[in-house]
Parts: sequence; C-alpha cells; structure tokens
Amino acid sequence: MQMSEANESAMAVAAIVPTVPSASSLPGTPGADRNEPSALPASKGRVPGNTGIWVGITCEFVEFALLFCVYFIARAHFPESFEEGATRLSKLAGTVITLLMVTSSYFIACSVIEMRRDRRRRSLLWLLGGLLLALGYPLAKFLEFRWNLAHGITGESGIFFTVYYYLTLTHMVHAIWGILGMLWVIVRHILGIYSAEDYGGLEALASYWHATDIIWLVIFPFFYVLV
Repeated sequence: MQMSEANESAMAVAAIVPTVPSASSLPGTPGADRNEPSALPASKGRVPGNTGIWVGITCEFVEFALLFCVYFIARAHFPESFEEGATRLSKLAGTVITLLMVTSSYFIACSVIEMRRDRRRRSLLWLLGGLLLALGYPLAKFLEFRWNLAHGITGESGIFFTVYYYLTLTHMVHAIWGILGMLWVIVRHILGIYSAEDYGGLEALASYWHATDIIWLVIFPFFYVLV
C-alpha cells in the first residue's frame, strides 16, 4: 500500500511540474528544430586537381630524385670542382629566378582561392599575373646562359657545370610545360568553363606549378649557394 501511494504521488507531481526543455530544443540553439545530430561528421580530405596531374607530378619527382643522386655522386667524387664552380655562377640570376617562381606560384594559388569564392574576374587576373611572372623565368635563364658564355662557362668547363646545365635545362623544360598549361587554362577560364563548383583544371595547374617550384627551391641552393 505504501509503494502504491508513493507512485501515485510521483505521478501527480509530474503532471503539475512542467517539463524542462533540453538545450538542443531551445530556439536559437544549434541543432534546434533539426533532426540531424549535433556533432557533425568530420569532412573527408580531397586531393586537388585530378589523378592524371598527380601521376605527372610523381614522375617529375622521380626524375629529379635520380638527377639529384647523380649530383651527389659527382659532388662526392669532385668536391673541389663543385666548390669552385659555385663561385663562378651568377647568384643574382639564381635569386631572380627564385623570386619569379615563388611569386608566380603565389599568384596562381590566389587564382584558385578566388575561383572557390566564385570571383571569376579576380581569379583570371591573378592567373594572368602568374603567367607574366612565369614567362620571366625562361627570359632570366636565357640572360643567365648568355652571361655564362661571356665568362667562358659552358657544359665542358668541368663536371660541376655539366651537371648544372643538365639539371637546370631539364627543369626549364618542365617549367615551359607549366607555362603552356597556363595558356590552356587561361583560354578555358575566359570561355567560362571553370566555376566555383568545378575548377579541377585550375587546381591541377596550380599543383603542377607548385611541384616545379619546389624542385627549383632545391636546385637553387645546390648550385648557387652550395649547401
């Protein structure tokens, strides 16, 4: 009898006292009036560009990894030649090329960011700026090679210069491919093919150009500073 009376009293109190709403059901509270859970699932990472460009980037890295192995083998066998050769190169030319590459990569990254924000005109302007700076690279390299020849620096001047010309010319070939890619992407950009929802081609270009930039940042100290 006592237990029955206690249950009846509890039911009576519950009927009188209003139910306190949960925090998630209060107006203005995140998750209110929604059936989805309060904890959002973690967003999955996305690889920029496309599979094809990353296959190309991987091949580029493998190629230069082998060339860097040749560099270290030659340097280990001819240390005096490398120390002397580095002092004969134009550090100004190497520095100018480095600034052009880094700044061009920055401009192209800004182009991708503006496209994500659906600012197509700004994206195109950044891309054009990146192209102009990228074109300065082969021009600076041409002037550097002409300066080298005027000072008697050729591929036959020693093992250091043989490796130097082979590595830097190979890198310039990859840079020219990147410049051609910029021209192609600019044409597609002008035609309105890219949008805030679909800009994979622009990302692919940025990924390739950043990879080419990274390789130059390795080449520069190896030849012009000799670290």
